Amino acid sequence: MSQDVMEKPRPWVNAALAIVPVVIVLLLGQWATFPNIEGWYASLIKPDFNPPNWIFGPVWTCLYALMAYASWRIWMLPADLQGRSSALVLFYTQLAFNAAWSWAFFGLNNPMLGLIDVIPQWILILATIRGFHRLDTSAAYNLVPLALWVAFAIALNFEIWRLNG
Repeated sequence: MSQDVMEKPRPWVNAALAIVPVVIVLLLGQWATFPNIEGWYASLIKPDFNPPNWIFGPVWTCLYALMAYASWRIWMLPADLQGRSSALVLFYTQLAFNAAWSWAFFGLNNPMLGLIDVIPQWILILATIRGFHRLDTSAAYNLVPLALWVAFAIALNFEIWRLNG
């Protein structure tokens, strides 16, 4: 293969690498969450600052869209750009923690396990923002709402664990 063929941008492949994992995590989260909302989750004592259930779907849909867009921006950068690979590893690691949280908290009905997952998840999100910021500030800024929401989720998860422990 000629050098020109190998260096052509692959927008559809990059889009798939950005979007497909995020959609998989979204679907895995729904699979663990939805069956437990009306039964187990409804039976928990929740803090006063707990949002209504209907707010979580739209918020997470927006956050997942922002995550996919942010990672796509990084995927579109040159493959040999220093820091790109490590930033993407951080991104997909925090995404794996995101999926695991739904299964820990809802799937296993275990707020403590959810809390054990969500704290490192938040740290990984912050590290991903830092890694993305070195490469593309727009990609980094698209993850700031995620960091803020997950910080809120830590407080909510902690209070649910404390109130129901």
